[in-house]
Amino acid sequence: MNQTVFFIVVIVLGGLAGYHFKFLDKSGAIAAMAVGISILIGIGLRGLLLLGIFFTTSSYWSIYKKSAKHRMEEKLAKGSTRDWRQVAANGGAASLYSILYYFDHNPVWFIGFAVSLASANSDTWASEIGSLSKREPIFIKTMKPVERGTSGAVSLLGSIAALAGSLLIAFISYWLFSLTFFVSLAIFIFGYIGNVIDTLIGAFYQQTYHCRICGLTTEKRVHCSQPTDKIKGISLVDNDMVNFLSSLLASMAAIGFFLL
Repeated sequence: MNQTVFFIVVIVLGGLAGYHFKFLDKSGAIAAMAVGISILIGIGLRGLLLLGIFFTTSSYWSIYKKSAKHRMEEKLAKGSTRDWRQVAANGGAASLYSILYYFDHNPVWFIGFAVSLASANSDTWASEIGSLSKREPIFIKTMKPVERGTSGAVSLLGSIAALAGSLLIAFISYWLFSLTFFVSLAIFIFGYIGNVIDTLIGAFYQQTYHCRICGLTTEKRVHCSQPTDKIKGISLVDNDMVNFLSSLLASMAAIGFFLL
């Protein structure tokens, strides 16, 4: 019990540090604490360490060469400082599986937990590293070049980064939890599939807007201090919803695979 209390304090301090260094806003810090505590209680310290690896690496790539990503961030609804919706989008599924694992120690809930983090890491690495590609990405709906930061677009660099992001979580899971090679391979594959699902939903269903002032295609509802015009997409399907759905669907697919 004393050890649990100690690590809860560490989680709280970590959330405050994230807020201090502007990785998180106030709501994001609180959400990160909630996700961390649920994973600590459900999966344990090793699960918390896996979450920490995801958060640390994704935060690093978010600020890496930040000045070169200015144009891309103008297209995105939010910047590199995460709020509660972004934290829930990337860690909500992992938190859910941790709670399920706490009440029912079925290994499939752990697999869902690991795959959801692998998917989130894969997508984050693809977005942040892929945006540094020297070539314009290809929009999968039209197979034509588009601006960096466009949801539903892919690049060679981004695809390699996506594979590396999922592989990292799969390898760390293998090492921390003494998994079999087959289970670790499945975490890697389904984690990458999560990134593919994210790309598909982003291309066909995510909301996109047009700024009538500067002409930029963006995810923001307000740009240049003026309301933007909706071009496409389904209501409520913003980038946060896409991220959450992709990790949830990938993890559910992995669970279904192992159950069958």
